[in-house]
Amino acid sequence: MRRAHGIRTRVFGVCAAALVLPLGAGVLSAATGVQPATASAAPDRTQAPAGATIQKVVWLTDRRVSLWINSPSMATPVQVQLLLARDWNKDSQAKFPALFMLDGLRATDKESGWTLDAKAESFYADKNVNVVLPIGGQSSFYSDWLNEDNGKNYQWETFLTKELPPLLESQWRTTDVRGVEGLSMGGTAAMALTARNPGFFKYAASYSGFLTTTSLGMPQAIQYAMNDAGGFNSADMWGPPSNSAWAEHDPYTIADKLKGVSLYVSSGSGMTGPFDQPTGIPGVSTNFAGMGLEILARLTSQNFATKLNKLGIPAQVNYRPSGTHSWPYWDFEMRQSWPQAAAALNVAADKPACNQGGAIAGVVTANNWLGDCLTGEYNVTGGVAQDFRFGQVFSSGTEAHPVGGAISGAYQQNGGPGGPLGLPVSDELGAPDGRGRFQKFQNGFIYFTPQTGAHAVRGNILAEWAKQGYERGPLGYPVADEIKTPNKDGAVQGFEIGAMYSSGAGTNAVQGLIMAKYGQMGFEDSWLGFPKTSEVGVKDFGKFNQFEGGNIYWSPLSGAWAIRNGPMFDAWKSVGYENGRLGFPTGDEFPIPGGVQQNFQLGYITVKDGKGEVH
Repeated sequence: MRRAHGIRTRVFGVCAAALVLPLGAGVLSAATGVQPATASAAPDRTQAPAGATIQKVVWLTDRRVSLWINSPSMATPVQVQLLLARDWNKDSQAKFPALFMLDGLRATDKESGWTLDAKAESFYADKNVNVVLPIGGQSSFYSDWLNEDNGKNYQWETFLTKELPPLLESQWRTTDVRGVEGLSMGGTAAMALTARNPGFFKYAASYSGFLTTTSLGMPQAIQYAMNDAGGFNSADMWGPPSNSAWAEHDPYTIADKLKGVSLYVSSGSGMTGPFDQPTGIPGVSTNFAGMGLEILARLTSQNFATKLNKLGIPAQVNYRPSGTHSWPYWDFEMRQSWPQAAAALNVAADKPACNQGGAIAGVVTANNWLGDCLTGEYNVTGGVAQDFRFGQVFSSGTEAHPVGGAISGAYQQNGGPGGPLGLPVSDELGAPDGRGRFQKFQNGFIYFTPQTGAHAVRGNILAEWAKQGYERGPLGYPVADEIKTPNKDGAVQGFEIGAMYSSGAGTNAVQGLIMAKYGQMGFEDSWLGFPKTSEVGVKDFGKFNQFEGGNIYWSPLSGAWAIRNGPMFDAWKSVGYENGRLGFPTGDEFPIPGGVQQNFQLGYITVKDGKGEVH
């Protein structure tokens, strides 16, 4: 498990002692027990600043997807992962509320802690909300920073509330009904973003959040934590502690803006809990850092809850008798708070009853990894499908097969049963080389390895790849899906050792150093055009590919060079190609007075007035 999000052990004695007295006065000693208020109406749909676009989409499973969004405010692509709603596949016209889940202080740029360290993906699989997981934002508090720091131009509030929502609503079947929940730093941000953007969120939850950031000692504790978690300076975030930006982002000072929002607040006590390893000292666990952080979270949460109570703002507040600042407790709170989140977002807390029959029932019995059903059967192109917690089953009426994991993501990216692949006609199988896995569909295959990901291979490219030996051939596994060539009528697909091109010139592979040279020259957009052959072996371990406009030759001693069709190539041909007196080319053609020249291992050729001359 990742280390608890927060400050190292040595700071806790100082910070906890400094904070107990100023924060302890008047705090609640038990949960308020007040039920959430009715959420206020959502604001008008926000508009994305010009230029907010989705740069790339990668399906990780059939209902987990990564988006890379060009953020005008941050001037960089930002990754956001979505856990799509239970009925996403079943009802292609439905739209769903959004539940934003914010990470902690040590958020990584690869994956949210909610899927890496907690089990959000499986938990929300049967929930009818689109879960939104911003990736990255280490030490950011998901706010707009005053200055760049550590190479980061953090403008998270603008991104989350202005740039992202219109894209979710217009392209990812998401409504403007939203909730937010977060742990530690994310809990602070959940309350602050909600208060700073009235009406944007109907529900906000803080698990072990620091809900007063301007009390005596807290700016210093936050500075220490941010420096420890990535070397960030809090002055670049909100300025010095005297700057008004600190109070403007403090959930405690802006708590009055939370009226009408369904609120959930929880924290442990710092004492050894059911998910901690005890030290032998009563109440003290081996997670010393997590103990100190949870004490701070408890004190600030109590102070915040007291403020809410004085303002007459209802909240569900849970002070747990034990527990440290660590992921098992936040996973627990995610589950405990779901009924309240569901009510605020106006979705059912529980999944509807479902069962399976016919051919699908037999598949489920033989593949218990699928888990429980999430939907009943529904129609798809060519048959029926049914969704399960960890995958799908497709039936054509005569046979049924499960699809799951990364292969199910690639299947979705290729349009599922309504796309070019059609329905599955086999289960997922191990590849003969023992390294990868594959699944056969009516019109192609999907191949997967942990290093290359999952990608479909079909049509002419599949036929030629098969002739060359599939993944055991010279190209290896696919590393990308087939795409149209941008400026000419053709298609290309990337593999580990090169690429396969399909065009009017045929379907052929280009690989290795010849591929590198082809790319240097501009691929099919260069004078070479599309390949007319795959790689061919010649003398002295040499290789060549023939292209529409010429050839690329390679040998260990001469390197890879292009030779153009016409007088230059004809002159070389006249003396026996690489087997003749000139040998392999050692450079590309270059201009000389009145013509061009190309050098070879044992001489050169010049072309003047359309005539080649061997030297």
